[in-house]
Order: sequence, then structure tokens, then C-alpha cells
Amino acid sequence: MNLSFNQVDYFVLGCYILALFFIGFYLNRKGKGQEDIFLGGRTLKWWQIGFSMFSANAGPMMLIGFAGIGFSHGIVGSNFELLAWIFLMLLSMVFLPYYLKAKISTIPQFLLIRFGKRSYNFLVIYSLISILVVWLGSALYAGGLLISGIFGCSLFVAIVVIACIATSFTAVGGLKAVVRTGVFQSVIIIASSIVLTFIGFQKIGGIGSLMSQTPASYWKLFLPASHPEYSWISIVLGYPVVAIYYWCADQTIVQKVLAAKDLKEGQYGAIFIAALKIIMPLIFIVPGIMCYVLFKDTAQPDNAYITMIKRLMPHGLLGLSIAALIAALIDTVSSSLNAFCTVFTLDVVTQVKDLNQKQQVKMGRWITLISAACGVGIAMLFSYSGKDFFELSQGLVSILAPPLSVVFLAGVMWKRVNSTAAEIVLYGGGLLCLILGACHVLNYPYKGYWPHFLMLSFYIFVALTVVIIVTSLLTKPKENMALPSLLESKNEVVASSRTTWLVWLGLASVMVLIYILFN
Repeated sequence: MNLSFNQVDYFVLGCYILALFFIGFYLNRKGKGQEDIFLGGRTLKWWQIGFSMFSANAGPMMLIGFAGIGFSHGIVGSNFELLAWIFLMLLSMVFLPYYLKAKISTIPQFLLIRFGKRSYNFLVIYSLISILVVWLGSALYAGGLLISGIFGCSLFVAIVVIACIATSFTAVGGLKAVVRTGVFQSVIIIASSIVLTFIGFQKIGGIGSLMSQTPASYWKLFLPASHPEYSWISIVLGYPVVAIYYWCADQTIVQKVLAAKDLKEGQYGAIFIAALKIIMPLIFIVPGIMCYVLFKDTAQPDNAYITMIKRLMPHGLLGLSIAALIAALIDTVSSSLNAFCTVFTLDVVTQVKDLNQKQQVKMGRWITLISAACGVGIAMLFSYSGKDFFELSQGLVSILAPPLSVVFLAGVMWKRVNSTAAEIVLYGGGLLCLILGACHVLNYPYKGYWPHFLMLSFYIFVALTVVIIVTSLLTKPKENMALPSLLESKNEVVASSRTTWLVWLGLASVMVLIYILFN
């Protein structure tokens, strides 16, 4: 990358690091209990929840990857942001009332209440593997490549430095420290990206000039069914399968709303990040399109974001831009560490040994340190896997998403679903997904045999939905279900959230207008 920093850039970057540590440790003396480590005392406000979810979601691969999609395909990648509001609404209005009513601290505990120990143990294992490999390991590796390329240090040194910074305030301050720094990181990321977009428009001459110098297909949210990578069919059918799990049942994301002061704050937090999704294509994907116009002869999709920073940002703002990338990285890592220590301490350790509140806090801190060390090791292993590691890690989420999406949806929407049906879908469907996923990745029996992975996820989702319905009807229903079904509690949810529903309706209207304009 060979970015030429001067003293101003190093000063800006140094100020960012100092501010990060100050915010991460500030006010940590207030509250030392278990809730401060795991759920921040369940006191989070809506804006804290929204910003923290945003910063955990906006990792370095999103900034770099979305710019790459913009460079090569245009705004079609915006679907992954603009359609997220549907599933954030699902989290806010369907899942969150159940989660808070059950007073769970981790997502696996919901399955314990709803379907029993075997389903619970499945998700505990999956959550730990997912957090450690997909979130922590891949984020450290991606960030290590970024930092080592910018500053010329070795990959191992870059990964260790990132892990140490994120671990320091996460182990000491817990979720509150993660949330405080997440708000700060979000402001840095958004401000830097807005400045980059503004400078890009000045260089090109406005939106009209940008559109006139790019293919018409670059400004279509839905591409033809024949498109090999981003057809509208694969997005409409396949993306929801992954999104249901990612936004509604992934510990790293959902932990923020579990820590809400009450249901209203949690719902408003989900609305806030859904609203932020409107601007994300403009500040994350449009810079990639600008790079195509300005530097298409020298740039590549994978380095479009860095190229824009290097070629357009003046000194000072260059330091701010690199701080934004580091901010995205640090918050993803710290959120992953906190999620891992929460699940391991509350769902694994407590099954083996009873711990009091003070012991749980101490154990959580040690688990944070150990998981950071494991993450460094996994990140280094990724360095031997070639360029496809990110695709493979995301493929793992897509492969395991169908059974989890089916079970969570059925669990809240239909009381008749029992533990037998859930276990068959989780264990049987999970094994099936792993086998099909391995064949898909390895192109077995031959290349082109399997459909696009999003379509494959959809087909598996449909099949497992049939399985859970048929199995539930053929077996005895669960007695004394702790939580009512969605139909049984709909009046309570709707009545207590009427204003929230109206806000969601307004947001939906804006999203529909965007799709009309860009199709």
C-alpha cells in the first residue's frame, strides 16, 4: 500500500489511540459486577445500542469489501445493507420481546428454555466456534493484513498489537467498555467515510458526472437473474436465510439489545441502526464506484478503498481515514471477545461448576484473554489458506444458517414445535449443511454442479422448514412451554409498541422509495 504518512497523520492516529484507551477505561470504576462484564447492567440506551451494533457490523472487510463491489458491480451490494431493516424489525418486534421476557443473557439460553438441553448445547458449541473462527480469527487476520501493509511490520506483530489493544479494555470494562468505544468508533468511521465521499464528488464533479461515466447497470439494485454473482433471485431468496440468523440470533450482534434498559430502548436501538443503513451505501459503496471512474486503470476491486484514501485524502485526513479502518477492526475484535467470554462463562463453565458473581467476573476476564490468544493463532492459520479465507469463513455462516434460522423462527412463531423437531433440524440439518457446504466449496463432484451458495441456503431452508413442520405434527407437543407463541402474545406486543410500529412503517416507506428510484 505504501501510504506516505507525515507528522500530522501520526499525530491524528496517536490522538485516536489515546482517545480509545481513555474512553475504554473511563468510568470503569463504576460497577464491578457480573452484569458490567456481560450485559453492561442491562442499562444501555437506544443510541448506545445502535452505534455499538453498527461498529461491530462495520468491520474492515465491510469497508474494503463494499468498495470492491462498488468498483466492479456498482450499487448492487447495497442490498445487503438496505434489506437488513426487515430483519432488524424482526429482531425488534418479534424476537426481542421473547428474549427480554425470558431474561436470557446469551442466545443459547433461549433454546434451553424453549427446546431443552440438547438444542441448547448445539447452539453453545456453534456460537463459540462461530465467534472464534468467523468473527475473531478472520477479523484479526484481515486487520493484520491491513495494518502490516500500511506500516510495514510483520503480519504476526500486527495481529498481536490489535489483539492486545482490543483485549485490554474488553477484559477490564466488559460490555460497557465495548459499547462506549463502539459509539466513538462509529463516529470516526462515519465521519471519515463522509469526508472521503465528499472529496470524491468534488474530484469527479457531482453525482451526474459520476453516473454518466459508469455503466447503467452500476445503478441498479436488482441485477438480472442471469447474473453469476448478484442476481436478484439469489438476493431475494437466499439473503434472508442468512440475515435471520445474523441479525436475530447471533450472539455478537444481539448481545447489544439484550443489554437494553427495557424493551423500548432495545427496539429504538434496532430502529437507529436500521436508519443508519440508509447512508451506508453512500459512504461505503459509492467510493468504490468513484475509484472505478478515477483510477480504473491502476486500481483493483480489492484495493479500491485504500486507493481512494491514498490518492485523495490530504495529510491529517489520511491519518483519520486509517484511524477509521483501525476503529472498525478494533470494535469487531472487542465485540467478538466479549461475546465469546459471555457464552463460555455463562453457558459452559456454569454447567461444570457453580460460580458466584465475583468468580464469574474473574472467569470472564481470563476467558477473554485466552480467547484472544486463540484468535491470534487462528488468524495466523488463515495466513496459510490463501486469498479465499474470507469467502470460506462467510460460507461457513451461510452453510449453518438454515437450520438455525428455521428453529428460531419456528420457536417464536409456532407453539406446536417441540424439542424433537428442533433437535432433528439442528443436528441432522447441521450435518447435512456441513456435507453440502464441503462439496460446494470443493466443487465436488465437479465445478458448476452446485447452485450459488445463497440459493443453496434457500433450498436447505425450505427443506428443513418442511421437516420441522411434519416432525412437530407427528410427535407430541411440548407441555408447559415457558413462553407464549407469537400468535398468543401478539396483542401485548402490538399494543405496547404501537409508536414503534409507526416508526418502522416510516422507515419502510423510505426503503421502498429507494428501490423504486434505483430500479
